[in-house]
This record gives sequence, structure tokens and C-alpha cells, in this order.
Amino acid sequence: MKTGEVTFTRLERVTYGIPIGKAVADAVERAGASRVFIMASRTLIVRNQEIQEVIEGLDGKVCGVYSGMPPHTPRDAVLEAVESARKGRAEMIVTIGGGSITDAAKAVCLAMEHDLKNIQDFDPFIVQTAPDGSTITPEYRAPTMPLLCCPTTLSAGEYNPLAGVSDPRKGVKQAIRSPGMAPSEVILDPALTLPTPEWLWLSTGVRAVDHCVEAICSPSANAYCDAQSLHGLKLLTKGLTATKADPTDLQARSDCQLGAWLSMSSVQAGVPKGASHAIGHILGGSFGVSHGHTSCVMLPHVMRWNLSKDTEKRQRLVAAAMGNENRSAGDILQEFIQSLGMPSSLKEVGVTEADFERCAKLSMHDRWIHTNPKPIKGPDDVLEILKLAS
Repeated sequence: MKTGEVTFTRLERVTYGIPIGKAVADAVERAGASRVFIMASRTLIVRNQEIQEVIEGLDGKVCGVYSGMPPHTPRDAVLEAVESARKGRAEMIVTIGGGSITDAAKAVCLAMEHDLKNIQDFDPFIVQTAPDGSTITPEYRAPTMPLLCCPTTLSAGEYNPLAGVSDPRKGVKQAIRSPGMAPSEVILDPALTLPTPEWLWLSTGVRAVDHCVEAICSPSANAYCDAQSLHGLKLLTKGLTATKADPTDLQARSDCQLGAWLSMSSVQAGVPKGASHAIGHILGGSFGVSHGHTSCVMLPHVMRWNLSKDTEKRQRLVAAAMGNENRSAGDILQEFIQSLGMPSSLKEVGVTEADFERCAKLSMHDRWIHTNPKPIKGPDDVLEILKLAS
């Protein structure tokens, strides 16, 4: 009999179906904050309409606005945001944007809690994974500042008690993890996602699909995770196809948002991911591939490499949720990704065979390479996967 536990974070509420201005104002009132620091994507700052709606709804409580966070959340950019939040004497942070903004806000809350001022100050909080898979997660006082996230993409980091930040000294993306790193509230408004570039919406949607698929296929999968991941996969498959056909379909966008939320159930259920996520972390942090595109180019090939009599049953569940249990899940996923107009090979995202050896070695330091359904014994196994994806 399997044993396990479901651990909940500080996330207290997910609101959906309420216009962004009112939803944010209500959340700020619940938090009792009078000085709100907004972190937003540059796209929304330029567009201004949605940000202005939030600012007007907060009726003078905004103490600063930050935009321009680079992809993969480098530490030095996080510290720039920290300095702005300190100058504004922020009591609460509200994010409006994608995964990099969300991760940055978590790191800003940590930095303000522990008075971090230099790039090296983050070092004691970083999760360390050795090549043999052993992991050390530091313990520390969790941030107490209220954090409200309003996502505009589907990477779903707002449900994760983890911040991915890049160390510019090493050129690698690293994890900071604690149940207290999660936001206190999340607001889902499909209308807020309309300005999101199509490639970003769809590619991060594939990232959410990756969350579902690797959770379903994990040897540690459980009933709690299965129920949500399988339904989340169905919602995402249907919703992404519909938004590709009609980008203004708000119901389809809402389905995608709810599917992305369900895709993160594995975090609470303690179910680890596999090689698609692990290699994706390296492709992003060390080779500059966008967060969503890493899943587009890796997931189908990881599924093919994993396929065996031990994993076939679980892969069939994925295929059934996507509409055809009698076909290869890897093939279905690749065709689905290509139907969205997304890249499906490393070559398409600028990663060549000359990069493979470094990528394989770095991947061995990611904790999820060691929880892949088919055991990965060393860099040579990672190289096999990379060649499949080339």
C-alpha cells in the first residue's frame, strides 16, 4: 500500500470570473494593506488599460509600479525590484503578468523578509541537488508580506511554493522553495490574458500540459493528483485548441486557466516531475529557451524515451485524456504541439548538438532528472533524449 501526504501552502483563495479591478481591490481590503506595490509585464504596462483599471480600483493605495523583469528572473533584476518596493514602503505586492513576474515577486518577498541586498545574499536559500540526486532544501523564515498574483500566461507558477531565479554569475536557473513562498491569493480573469502574445499563451499552455503529463506518468502518482491532472489535461487540450482557432474566446481561455490550476495539484500531492521539466530548467536558465518552449520541444521525446512495459499503462491514460488511448502518447503530444504552431525540436529553438554535452551534465543537478519514470543513470541517458529532440 502506498503512503504519502498532501501538503498545502499559504495560498488561501483563488478567485475567478470577477473583473480584475474589483477582484484586486477586494483582495487588498482583505489583506488590510494601504501601500501596494505592483509588478507587471511590460506588455501590460505599454497597453496600460488593465493596469490603469487596477490602479483606479485601489484608490490611492499604489506605492509603486515595476515592469521589465527579464525571462528566467535573474537575481540582479530581482534586487532592482526590491529596491523600488523598499522605497515605496510596500505592505503588499500584486503581480499582473507571466511566470517571470510571479517568480520575481516571490523572490522580492523573500528579500524583503530577510533584508537581502546583494546577488550573493540569495545563496543560503537555494535548493542544492547533487549529481546523485540527493537534495538539500534550506529551512528559513517564510515571507509574511501578502502576495496576490494575477496571471496572464498558463505556466501556473502562481500555485507553486517555489521561485525559479537565475544566477548571472553561473548562468544557471535555481530554485528557492518553501510552503510560505506561495502567494496568499490568486485571481483568474480570462479578459486579462487577451493582450498576451499568442506564442506565449500557447507555449505556456503546453507547459501546463507538461505539468499534467509528467505527474500522471510519475511512479509516485496518487488518486488526488490523478483526478486533477487528468481533468486539467482535458481542459487544456480543448481550451488551447479553441483559443488557437479563436483568440477572443473567453470561455476557452477560462478553461485553460482552470486547467493550468489543476495541473499544479502534484505540487501539493508531493508527486515529482520528470526529465522534461528537469532538462527544461537547464534549457531555460543556461541556454535562453523560453519557459513554455522548453516543454514544447522536450515532452514528446521524453515520453518516447520513457516508453516501456512499466510506463505504458500510465502513458495510455495520457493518450485517453487527449482523445485516443490506442495511439502513442508521444505522437499525440507532438501532433498537438505542432497543431498550435509551436516548435517541436531543439533546432527550432536554437539549441544545437554542440550544446548537448553541457546541457546533459547540468541536468544531472536538477532534482527531477532523478525522479523520471525510467531511471536516468547519467549524462549519457540525457544525451539520448536530447538527440531524440534534436
